[in-house]
Amino acid sequence: MRTTLHRIGNSQGVLIPAPLLAECGITGEIDLRLEGKRIVIEPVRRVREGWFDTLDATQEVDAWEGLAVDTDDTDGGERVW
Repeated sequence: MRTTLHRIGNSQGVLIPAPLLAECGITGEIDLRLEGKRIVIEPVRRVREGWFDTLDATQEVDAWEGLAVDTDDTDGGERVW
């Protein structure tokens, strides 16, 4: 797709068609950077986005199975803090 640069004050800008933005998942803030002589535009990723996408809950349960449980209940079950 070809387009032209538009003067915006002392800068220049590009109008990006809405369907193109939707296809890329860009809705708000963007990350703009240079890679060589290319301008790369990506959606801003949220902090910790995707951290739990590959979490296997069974592994977490297995990790806790080997731990000893303190069952000393000599005070009748009441805790004094």
